[in-house]
Amino acid sequence: MNRSLLFKLGAIALLILLLLIPLLMINGIISDRQQLRDGVLMDIARSSSYAQRLAGPVMVVPYRKTVREWKLNEKLNKRYEETREERGRLYFLPDRFELDGKVQTELRARGIYQARLFHADNRISGRFELPAQLGITENFADYRFEPAFLAVGISDIRGIENALKLELGDQRLEFSPGSQVDWLGEGVHVTLPEQDGKQPAVLEFAFDLRLQGTEQLQVVPVGKTSQVSLASNWPHPSFIGNFLPAQRAVTDQGFSANWQTSFFSTNLEQALQNCLDGQGCEDFTNRSFGVNFIDPVDQYLKSDRAIKYALLFIALTFAGFFLFEVLKSLAVHPVQYALVGVALAFFYLLLLSLSEHVGFALAYLISASACVLLIGFYVCHVLRSVAHGLGFSAGLAALYGLLYGLLSAEDYALLMGSLLLFGLLGTVMVLTRKLDWYGVGKRKVEMEQ
Repeated sequence: MNRSLLFKLGAIALLILLLLIPLLMINGIISDRQQLRDGVLMDIARSSSYAQRLAGPVMVVPYRKTVREWKLNEKLNKRYEETREERGRLYFLPDRFELDGKVQTELRARGIYQARLFHADNRISGRFELPAQLGITENFADYRFEPAFLAVGISDIRGIENALKLELGDQRLEFSPGSQVDWLGEGVHVTLPEQDGKQPAVLEFAFDLRLQGTEQLQVVPVGKTSQVSLASNWPHPSFIGNFLPAQRAVTDQGFSANWQTSFFSTNLEQALQNCLDGQGCEDFTNRSFGVNFIDPVDQYLKSDRAIKYALLFIALTFAGFFLFEVLKSLAVHPVQYALVGVALAFFYLLLLSLSEHVGFALAYLISASACVLLIGFYVCHVLRSVAHGLGFSAGLAALYGLLYGLLSAEDYALLMGSLLLFGLLGTVMVLTRKLDWYGVGKRKVEMEQ
């Protein structure tokens, strides 16, 4: 057993383990900076408006019902009628719901951090078809109805940017703050003209809603048939929620998307009934869809992904260094391995700090170039050959290029990584196929003597 070779391999393995310490520290810095960024974004949203969810309109008809009960007077042995009044509400979802939205995005900066806000100009319209006697089949004369109103749930009413007016035929009715419906949350409502409710009725409605929010816009498709169209200048949308768009088009100038749903697919009537029965209203409000105005270049996420490959990257670099050592019969001290490893670790710190100011791609290019130049200059003197140093630098630059490819291709990262490792293993086996491993340590000892 060649003790010199085992000692060298053991020293290299120990160095790789020790380099985990600065890598873990840098990973902690990435998490801290990401949390700081998220906190700043929340502060910007807190001072403007949060992500928006639009639910409604829902038609609400408050009523008072006279309830009659027959009771027995035991002393007189006579029955008498006792009446009491109950209060309640009837809820109606629109038969048709349409939303046509035009969305513009803007950046709000605080220091080096930026939050993406949107301004949505929405045209909301639809139709309510009310049944005769409002669907009440028994004792309709016992009901006394209060003025009905339309309720619209808006998750953050600070984002409303226009004076809301409901278009109901020739009438223009002003909205008031508050949805008046607990399970819709915040929002607005508008009182409707009085109706007797005995005959079937059709209410055509429309209103314009200019809404500001942060990063995300969602819509609850409340209609028996719902059609939602959104168009924006943002070219990197992420479609979210329970339903994907039926049609969508994404270009460098923006996107357009159309959703079409019905009660058969949303089952909102059952969800509403469960809500009214006290089984929870989350099922109703969460059956939504929309778009997330995400930033595709999240430097913290990519830096975190890059550092996950750090151990493999350092091991491959040390393996290349070791191959130069054994194939060219050179003696490289473990301290020289350590300095190269520390330079490789500093790449991730440079990448993180630069990406906060110049973007991830340029930061990666600058950091990788700086590390390749520094390590190449050092290795030229360690290996006592400019040609060997340039060859090592070229291999290191290729590794950085492959790492960037892994970071950019999320869907193919596993495949690319597997092919890379297999190719490197094949290269090592080809280069060392005739190497006398038992003689490696002896040659080094002879060189040192």
